Amino acid sequence: MNPYAPHLGDRDPREVIAATARKLEQVAEALGREGLERALAPGKWSAREILCHLADCEIAFGFRLRQALAEDHHVIQPFDQNQWARNYAAYSASEALAAFGSARRWNITLIDSVGPAAYSKPLNHPESGDMTFQVLIETMAGHDLNHLGQLQAIAAGARNRT
Repeated sequence: MNPYAPHLGDRDPREVIAATARKLEQVAEALGREGLERALAPGKWSAREILCHLADCEIAFGFRLRQALAEDHHVIQPFDQNQWARNYAAYSASEALAAFGSARRWNITLIDSVGPAAYSKPLNHPESGDMTFQVLIETMAGHDLNHLGQLQAIAAGARNRT
């Protein structure tokens, strides 16, 4: 079960992932320095921390994409996002955006370079079960949309406070 599928709906995952970096830059600019430190609720990640999470995930997705192509029936290594988030105080939003944008461009180049047969290549996520390379790309897109929605809600809340 892909937990991010509802976020994607009938949108083209390739188009979603291609547009995300620019959308992140736009929402970060709209939030400004102070807004980037706001969270949706107490105990939730700030906008800056969400950007850091997206940068980390893009690195992880890149590894997963490459391993899926390189190995038969690759088993994805899950990670604890909250453990990774312990280091987010060290990073600025601009660093997170730069890391995400660079890794995303690299990953899109890889995705665009594979033939149609790659999309049906099977892999497994220990928490989500069996999937294909295509579902991994759809997961990336749905994950993007989930966090973009959070960032947009933070930005909307900031506008409502002023």
